[in-house]
Amino acid sequence: MLDLDPYAALQKLRPVGSFELTSTDFADGEPLPLALRASGQGAGDRSPQLSWSGFPGETQSFTVTCYDPDAPTGSGWWHWAVANLPASVTSLPAGAGEAGGLKLPPGALVLGNESGEHRYAGSAPPAGSGVHRYFFVVTALDVARLDLDPDATPAVLGGRSFPHALARGILVGTAVNPADA
Repeated sequence: MLDLDPYAALQKLRPVGSFELTSTDFADGEPLPLALRASGQGAGDRSPQLSWSGFPGETQSFTVTCYDPDAPTGSGWWHWAVANLPASVTSLPAGAGEAGGLKLPPGALVLGNESGEHRYAGSAPPAGSGVHRYFFVVTALDVARLDLDPDATPAVLGGRSFPHALARGILVGTAVNPADA
């Protein structure tokens, strides 16, 4: 595991506030349960339940992402990216990341993950790559929606969100390949 926090670098570039992000599925810094693992590692790619509170009153929309900076790629691995959640939405149920975004509110946009699938992809650290951190991040924005191509990448979402970010809620889960446990 690398000792880097990708969001600390953003905070240095443009400081924003923080707010509480929690899950009924796991606690901050704790291992992700099997249900949130990739189907190839004995689970079903279920996205976690997420709830957030304490964000700025001027929030107009949210983004939700899941990023693994410890993937042995040199650039990390995006597991999930959702844009244009209305400010009235303050939680997502478990499984909201299923293909097609059917459990997301109307108008939400699910971008492709690193595998090109428009859904949540569960954790799947390769054997021998150590402990991975999964940064679940909800970002409060000062705009009602971001104009994004449905084929945009999560990195493009981050770039478009950057000047509009008011605050972030961050929740980190961990996972290791079962062969390494």
